[in-house]
Amino acid sequence: MVADTEPLTRADAATLQLESADQVNVVIATGLLSPGGFVGIDGRLDVAAARAWVTERLASGDPELRRLSQRVVDGTHPSWQAADIDFDHHVRLVEAAPGADGLAELCSRLMTRPLPLTRPLWELLLVPGSSGQPAGFVLRLHHSVADGTGGVRLFQRLVGAFDEPSSPRPPTRPGVGARPSLGLSLVRIFALLSQRTRRTPLLGRISPRREVAFAQVDLAALAAGSRNLGGTINDALLAAVAMGVTSALAERGAPIPDSLRASVPVALADRGNSGNATGVMVVDLPTAPAAVDTRLAAIATQTARAKQQARAQGTFELTRSRWGTRLFWFLARYQRFVALFVSNVKGPAARLTLGGAPIAAIWPVTPIQGNIRLGITALSYHERLYCGIHSDLDGVSAAVIAAALQRALDELAH
Repeated sequence: MVADTEPLTRADAATLQLESADQVNVVIATGLLSPGGFVGIDGRLDVAAARAWVTERLASGDPELRRLSQRVVDGTHPSWQAADIDFDHHVRLVEAAPGADGLAELCSRLMTRPLPLTRPLWELLLVPGSSGQPAGFVLRLHHSVADGTGGVRLFQRLVGAFDEPSSPRPPTRPGVGARPSLGLSLVRIFALLSQRTRRTPLLGRISPRREVAFAQVDLAALAAGSRNLGGTINDALLAAVAMGVTSALAERGAPIPDSLRASVPVALADRGNSGNATGVMVVDLPTAPAAVDTRLAAIATQTARAKQQARAQGTFELTRSRWGTRLFWFLARYQRFVALFVSNVKGPAARLTLGGAPIAAIWPVTPIQGNIRLGITALSYHERLYCGIHSDLDGVSAAVIAAALQRALDELAH
């Protein structure tokens, strides 16, 4: 039996502290639905049936879903506490948003809207089809509920995909994810403060003017293309991101540095009771004029080494205490260490259904924070890789990046 009250882990508490009025720490999974279950052939949605399905799932007693029935009680020692769920609020109909472009525009508005701490930190928005476009959904989760890997696992349990294996965790080795020595902590903090990227529109005060755009590519073709070039799918994604960001900076007439330093999360083995346990590897994305395969080769050389270092170092030390998280948040708003976020999450290989409606496509959208105005997240699902680009329009355009990213992914996949 799951306890009615559970203390937040340090990682989960940090995600709450890192939220502010101008930077909402909410992740999104959004997608298109085919007819079935609560989705009619004409795209109309039976909201009552959808609520009944979610109610049944949360009443199943599945411990993986317990966070959806809890809210955060803040204080000196924040905790998860059992809460009543108002399903009329948590599962509700929103205005029609035609197709993927409509969902992207809806998500751009939602990325600045916080989830209230007085309720469980999630909501499922149902988007009716219109203008011949399919129906859709937007699932919003606070980052304290789950990170990328944990979020995929939670989503699979929510839709009842019990036979679908969750994303594999790296094998546990002594010292991996453990608390580093004081010396290593000081070295990493010094590196954060001393290394500086060239000033570009990618860094600056984050405004409410957000843009979200999508790209996608055949997963097997991308894997084969990257493997032929000596890299991985993640290397291919980073090479395509370099092309996309370079195009966006050029479109704005901004200076383009020789490289752009990207912060790339790496899943850790020891998650404990936390939905969040990630290390970070830093990758310099080459921006000099070159073919995308040349960029991939340069990136692959870095990532092979950087991923192992990230797993050995574990989570960032400053976020392991309340005062440290506050200091980290201050530094993050003024840092010049990294220029963008890029994340790649392994998702389910089999097609899933949401309340009986097949999920035809699904895109992840993650928050931008500190002074970093661009975040790109990829999710593999049912033989394709889906990319969500989230930007501050005061920095660069997500739509411009998505178009160039799509071209680069298509080139690598052929």
